[in-house]
Amino acid sequence: MLKNRYAAAAIVADLPKKMVFVSGPRQIGKTTLARDLVAAHFRGAAYFNWDNRHDRKRLNAGEWPSDVELVILDEIHKSKGWKRFVKGEYDAAHGERHFLITGSSRLDVYRRGGDSLQGRYHHYRLHPFSLAELTGRQSSPQSSAQQYTAPFQPLRFEAAAFAAELAALLRFGGFPEPLLAQNDKLLRRWHNERSERLFREDVRDGEIIHDLGKMQMLSDMLPVRVGSLLSTNAIREDLEVGHRTAARWLDILESFFYHFRIYPYARDSVRALRKAPKLYLWDWSEVLDEAARFENCVASALHKFVHWLKDRDGYKVQLHFVRDTAKREVDFLVAADGKPWFAVEVKTQDEKVASDLRYFGDRFRIPFLYQVVKKSGVDKTIDGVRVISADKFLAALI
Repeated sequence: MLKNRYAAAAIVADLPKKMVFVSGPRQIGKTTLARDLVAAHFRGAAYFNWDNRHDRKRLNAGEWPSDVELVILDEIHKSKGWKRFVKGEYDAAHGERHFLITGSSRLDVYRRGGDSLQGRYHHYRLHPFSLAELTGRQSSPQSSAQQYTAPFQPLRFEAAAFAAELAALLRFGGFPEPLLAQNDKLLRRWHNERSERLFREDVRDGEIIHDLGKMQMLSDMLPVRVGSLLSTNAIREDLEVGHRTAARWLDILESFFYHFRIYPYARDSVRALRKAPKLYLWDWSEVLDEAARFENCVASALHKFVHWLKDRDGYKVQLHFVRDTAKREVDFLVAADGKPWFAVEVKTQDEKVASDLRYFGDRFRIPFLYQVVKKSGVDKTIDGVRVISADKFLAALI
């Protein structure tokens, strides 16, 4: 299963042209991707981790190996002035060395005077394993799953079903270590250790937080809010902090890939939509409620899907949900260039087409409508809505 990752081939193809940034949560496999999968395609590689004291000394001294084609810089964003440093080294290399930069922060780079890296890099977000990747549909650059994906085309489903693989994903999440081990004791310990590293290393090193304990309480509160409209004011009241503080803490946790938010789709024809987002976790195995965990797993697969189309192909694709003032709602809407592409309603068992899915499908003229059910062995079309099992639907993504 770990012989490849879905982004490896695209990164290898991009490196001779520009730097490549790879961001993603801790323990998602960035180092393995860089050192074992990508580096194998180049004539020698040098790996530097800013968290390692020896590596920091070598970087500060400018000790670059002269005989390597690829330089991997891990967590370099923790260094003050890292963008200026990377820009200078990249420009000085004149294409003789390629630079792959990884980190557990977003690594978003914006134009700031002469410190800009704009035009010098491609950015990939590395996601947890999805059903499509777990079942081998992303095993090679030539796989059909890597070639059909384009906005406003229908998803392509295979006849095979993957109920056992989906059950493992739902139970253990998509992070490599617990997914590979599939052991409940390891999963519990992994959750505890990941939380400790997030707050005691990433957040503490990157942000000034005066009450780290309350911020950690916030992370404990979020799994029960998965799939619901997120009220920052309610969180503020529960934590007994100011609104600005609660909002900032949510932003920080999102920047370190603890959770992600999706926002309502709005068009001029539908007014007064609720502006509150819905929240989901990168590690859905933390969600105890079965229905919410299933919805989170689908949300994560769609999140990965739209990021891939942006990062690899440059499409302007967005993930939304739909909700109006009458409280009609559809769980997910994927749009391209602001126009609806396909909508997804998630149900654990119900095969009866949701009326809200039909309503918004007609109202927004959404080309493709899917009702995804957890139950295996379902695939039928009812009045233009394809009711399909999750183990078949998710395998058609990325």
